[in-house]
Amino acid sequence: MDIDLQSTHSALNEAGGIVDEVASRYAKLCAVDGKISAELIDQHQIKLVTLAHLATQLQAAAQLTRHAHNQPANGTLRQQLVRNLAVVNASTVFEQVYIWSLHEETLPSLLTKSIKADHDTALLVHTTTLIDETGGVGADDFSAEHRAVRSAFRRFAREQVAPIAEEIHREDRDVPESIISGLAQMGCFGLSIPERYGGFQDDAHPEHMTMVIASDELSRASFGTAGSIPTRPELLAKALLKGGTEAQKQSWLPRIASGERQAAVAITEPDAGSDVARVKLAARKVVGGWLLNGEKTWCTFAGRADVLMVLARTDPDMESGHRGLTLFMVEKPVAAGREFAFQLGDGNLSGRAIPTLGYRGMHSFALAFENVFVPDSHVIGEESGIGRGFYLQMHGFSGSRLQTAARALGVMTAAFQEALAYVQEREVFGRKLITYPLVQHKLVHMAARIQAGRRLTYHAAAELNAGRGAVTAAMAKLLTGKSAEWVTREALQLHGGMGYAEEFPVSRHFVDARVLSIFEGAEDVLALRIIARALLRDALI
Repeated sequence: MDIDLQSTHSALNEAGGIVDEVASRYAKLCAVDGKISAELIDQHQIKLVTLAHLATQLQAAAQLTRHAHNQPANGTLRQQLVRNLAVVNASTVFEQVYIWSLHEETLPSLLTKSIKADHDTALLVHTTTLIDETGGVGADDFSAEHRAVRSAFRRFAREQVAPIAEEIHREDRDVPESIISGLAQMGCFGLSIPERYGGFQDDAHPEHMTMVIASDELSRASFGTAGSIPTRPELLAKALLKGGTEAQKQSWLPRIASGERQAAVAITEPDAGSDVARVKLAARKVVGGWLLNGEKTWCTFAGRADVLMVLARTDPDMESGHRGLTLFMVEKPVAAGREFAFQLGDGNLSGRAIPTLGYRGMHSFALAFENVFVPDSHVIGEESGIGRGFYLQMHGFSGSRLQTAARALGVMTAAFQEALAYVQEREVFGRKLITYPLVQHKLVHMAARIQAGRRLTYHAAAELNAGRGAVTAAMAKLLTGKSAEWVTREALQLHGGMGYAEEFPVSRHFVDARVLSIFEGAEDVLALRIIARALLRDALI
């Protein structure tokens, strides 16, 4: 079936022109002395959040359409599926841009073509047939090496993770050691660490797709049981690589890469979430090191971890903001269960797991530090690291946001495939559910969102490989987090009452998906502080 991708491409360019025009307009409104003001951004939050979302959706549609253009005209069913979904996804973007346009006459002809494609009955049936035959999976363009990685992690997820995922979620149990040791044997913890420190990264050519593939495949089986385990070691490794001393790198990175040391990250506090500069946990200098006092919250994996990366305030003056923060490595014993309390020297460290809606298995802890001593050797960067904690911690966020996008892809792909299998078998009013146009429309849009998120995530990985892409990674995280909520919701809805039953995995995917728009950069903070700010900054140039 012939798809007019040229019209799609032209409409994307028109829509992009509107976004650029809006960005230019608000750049002027939010600029002070040639720089974008955060205070002025806050005065236009509603418009700028919309701008960030539209720019993100356009970027995703552009990547999906570009991918479709690269497929042979008479390609396989999987390639044809990508071509169809590019049009369907683009139409959603155009509708929003058209509604928000400063001049309504901008997109009428191009928009009409895309909307007609979305509502074309023959196209809908054809696309649904392809989804039915392929499982909704588009062409990936993976190299032989990446296909081998996908196969290995998919097999591990299917054989080791999937059989225990429901039990861990329903009973809120700990991730078993067999999962951690299995991932270590596969080299999962060394994917972001250079070869010279025992990892698998080529120093001259950084590569992020392997981690994306691993996170996606593991999250399809269970987001909480396996999909998130590699993130915390990576954040510590990135901080050490950026600001650690050579002795610290030689000591810590090989043990992180092998899985010998498991890390958790303690950044968030009861009164300091997205506004990291307001962190209060105090670090007071004493002979040979520092004493930590205060509280942290939402420290995922803190029980099982044997080292915590803790962001603490070394400058007691709160006016110093992020310039007064330093990163520490706090060693602790491994603890099972939902509570722990340890005496560390003359101090105490305790933790209590916070009950959560989903994302279970690793447990997220509230922590209390009471005179916990940390030697100078465990300050990341030692003396040169004092006051640099905020910057070192932020350095790892691009990679972790990319991972979160990959995890979102895994969660919504799993939910989609559960729904697809269900509607293929379930009969209502004498017909299979998949034969109804409304069900077909849902499936096509679900597959479109997944494919758009996948192309944007892969694009972000390529950008990070090239030494840029922090904003693109934020876009990928923003888009896939939101999409995962919607796709898992629709997947549950297609199950009807059975979707609400805990015995069906789709209900787990639904509650797991909700956290994706919250952690690793809350949705609105990403939209305003990272994406919109970058759009306005670029518009000033």
